[in-house]
Amino acid sequence: KIPHNPKLEDYDKAIQQLLESQHSRAVIIFASEEDIRGILNATKRANQVGHFLWIGSDSWGAKSSPIHQLEDVAVGAVTILPKRSSIKGMHTLLHTQLVFVKKSNREGQERIGIDSKYEQEGKVQFVIDAVYAMAHALHNMQRDLCPDHPGVCPQMETAEGKMLLKYIRNTSFNGSAGTSVVFNKNGDAPGRYDLFQFQMTNSSTPEYKVVGQWVESLQLRLEELQWPDGEQEVPISVCSLPCKTGERKKKVKGKPCCWHCELCDGYQYQFDETSCRLCAYNMRPNPNRTACQPIPIVKLEWHSPWAIIPVFLAMLGIIATIFVMATFVRYNDTPIVRASGRELSYVLLTGIFLCYIITFLMIAKPDVAVCAFRRIFLGLGMCISYAALLTKTNRIYRIFEQGKQTVTAPRFISPTSQIAITSSLICVQLLGVLVWFAVDPPNTIIDYDEQKTINPMLARGVLKCDITDLQIICSLGYSILLMVTCTIYAIKTRDVPEDFNEAKPIGFTMYTTCIVWLAFIPIFFGTAQSAEKLYIQTTTLTISMNLSASVALGMLYMPKVYIIIFHPELNVQKRKRSFKAVVTAATMSSRLSQKPNERPNGEAKTELCENPAADPMSKYSKKKTPMWVYQ
Repeated sequence: KIPHNPKLEDYDKAIQQLLESQHSRAVIIFASEEDIRGILNATKRANQVGHFLWIGSDSWGAKSSPIHQLEDVAVGAVTILPKRSSIKGMHTLLHTQLVFVKKSNREGQERIGIDSKYEQEGKVQFVIDAVYAMAHALHNMQRDLCPDHPGVCPQMETAEGKMLLKYIRNTSFNGSAGTSVVFNKNGDAPGRYDLFQFQMTNSSTPEYKVVGQWVESLQLRLEELQWPDGEQEVPISVCSLPCKTGERKKKVKGKPCCWHCELCDGYQYQFDETSCRLCAYNMRPNPNRTACQPIPIVKLEWHSPWAIIPVFLAMLGIIATIFVMATFVRYNDTPIVRASGRELSYVLLTGIFLCYIITFLMIAKPDVAVCAFRRIFLGLGMCISYAALLTKTNRIYRIFEQGKQTVTAPRFISPTSQIAITSSLICVQLLGVLVWFAVDPPNTIIDYDEQKTINPMLARGVLKCDITDLQIICSLGYSILLMVTCTIYAIKTRDVPEDFNEAKPIGFTMYTTCIVWLAFIPIFFGTAQSAEKLYIQTTTLTISMNLSASVALGMLYMPKVYIIIFHPELNVQKRKRSFKAVVTAATMSSRLSQKPNERPNGEAKTELCENPAADPMSKYSKKKTPMWVYQ
């Protein structure tokens, strides 16, 4: 806006405001001739000659005064001027009737002569048409209100202006220039304009050139237009460039034609020009953000590096377990196999086998059947393994604890009792699984939150079983409890001589297993928020179970298999000893391992028979008794 009585700085400020929209070049200017000159001068002072493309109203028209000595700034300006025609007979009328009074040294009168130079005012036709419009309106009003009365009747004298305006708008006639005069519903006459452009001519003298007109529609001869700096194409002038696909327009306050382009970010898509909307939870925007598309569904694939390692370990473990089991079956009646407690050995091998098998269930494509088997076998393999080991360590502990007090054998140490105890411990796990099935039947889900990354193009829906992290830990919790209890008994029986039992190998197995699972828990829960959660947790869980099974298989069975296959001479029947003899020997060996000052009643090392030959255990003193003899 140009204020009244503007100063130079007001024009400069206007130019600076126009320059704030760097992509806007066309300026429609409604101003007086003086203000037009002020704006053009300010443009020159700002060194922006040729930047703006002026579109002037009829106050500019085809006049030379607004652009005098500012022609270089005005080149390319497009202006409009209402169509006008010279009225025939106007010259004759002025010649015969109008008198101009001219003051000079003396008063006098002059008539316009034939040779007098004058230019007919272009708006004369509009004045004539306006007078005729009023005359036609009054004539029509008099005809309607005073049909039987010549001249103005009382009804016309009391008529309001609104009535007269109505008659004016309903007037139609041929105007003085031969064109029809009508008014639309808003009271406006039809626009008829000539369009000019201020151009450089061949003689390098700028002038206005008619380039088109407006008569009910625009008729513009684009090929005749010229632009500053020799531009060939019609210059582009916008307040804001069109937004790219996937961007919305954010209107600029106070500038209805201006906007900022904002990208529909995250999981939003472009709903219309001015708004973005969020895709559904199972959808993501397409690459150009014009719509939403389904999020791809993934699962742990067999060829994934996250699956290859645990599958490889599981296959090695399964082969080794089958080999050990086949060896034990083949040599089922040999002393080593019998002394190992065949029943619990096969139970333990079954648990180890299931620990390896769960790897394939965890990687298989989830469906209802797979999810059901996952629930059953997830903790069952570990439960069977540690239930068998716990029963063994508990038996060893009870034997040697009771042996310190009496020679009577403890209860429930027979193979049948051991199987019953182990089965009871396993049934607790199975009962928990049955309750889980009843409360929450197995099913598959697609988790869209697990891998909903910041970049929606990387988002994936994860197909998995409806098992939460907490449910996994609860399913393994009972097995971990058995493992911890078994470790405690292994610690309690650590001083039992290895000549009489396998407590120490079991102890080493449990210590190692505890370390494996202590490492598993922080990794499992520490990756709960990771985008690779599915892969890391599945791999960690399966590898931990494989390692647990491998430790038990390696420490408890491989030494026996080694003797059976490579040293069959050691796999021979030893002289059977009574429970009393075994416990007595173990107790005496335990006392010998104590320092003299730790022995009760000042017992000396010589408390054993000095003559080894006289001791029924003497033949075992020079060569270690195989660890299975206590059985």
